[in-house]
Amino acid sequence: MKKWILISLLTLSLFGDDFKEGVCEYNKGNKTKAVEFLKKACDSGVAESCNNLGNIYDNGAGVKQDKFKAVKLYKIACDAGITNGCSNLGLMYFNGEGVKQDKFKAAELLKKACDRGSVGSCENVGLMYANAEGVKQDKVKAVELLEKACDSGIANSCSNLGLMYFNGAGVKQDKIKAAELLKIACDCGNSGGCFNLGLMYGNGEGVKQNKKIAKYLFGEACYGGSIGSCENYKILSEQGF
Repeated sequence: MKKWILISLLTLSLFGDDFKEGVCEYNKGNKTKAVEFLKKACDSGVAESCNNLGNIYDNGAGVKQDKFKAVKLYKIACDAGITNGCSNLGLMYFNGEGVKQDKFKAAELLKKACDRGSVGSCENVGLMYANAEGVKQDKVKAVELLEKACDSGIANSCSNLGLMYFNGAGVKQDKIKAAELLKIACDCGNSGGCFNLGLMYGNGEGVKQNKKIAKYLFGEACYGGSIGSCENYKILSEQGF
């Protein structure tokens, strides 16, 4: 599974002045000052500040990157009930960053975040169920979680769910449904969705074969960074499509 990107949520909310000042300074680009205010807020018990401060140390934004410190801060936030703290801590355990890699612990934390409403965590746990990473493989459960994330607007989940339907993994095979899901992902800018939908149009699977549409989709995916799509686009162009 490729490394996930930790999501920074530096937004204003109903917290103390130090937290608000820290967020404001961060958004203005004064990251050193932001760290100062967020640290004061975190030390005062504002757990959301601990999560945001952890994200800053995690990414080395305005401070020297320190994954170990980020883990400690995410744990404080998670233990205080901050959903994103649990999600971020889970990813650190999954990737073995700032802590010994432990995919079982990662699954536990990401499940907790998913149950608290983090659809990104639901996607990640779904992929773990699909690939038997940190949990016993359960493709039916994977489909359930990916569907939840897809319905909430996460394009990558729609793309992965489309592949589950295409392959009949955890769900009855349905290539028409697969094409619908891949289109949703592609329309949202997911290059993997565009690439796989292009293959379906190129081969006439789940959709009527149309190599001109396939070429267009490969072009979109190529623009999004899919090298294989660039090659397919070139091949179809050379064939006159």
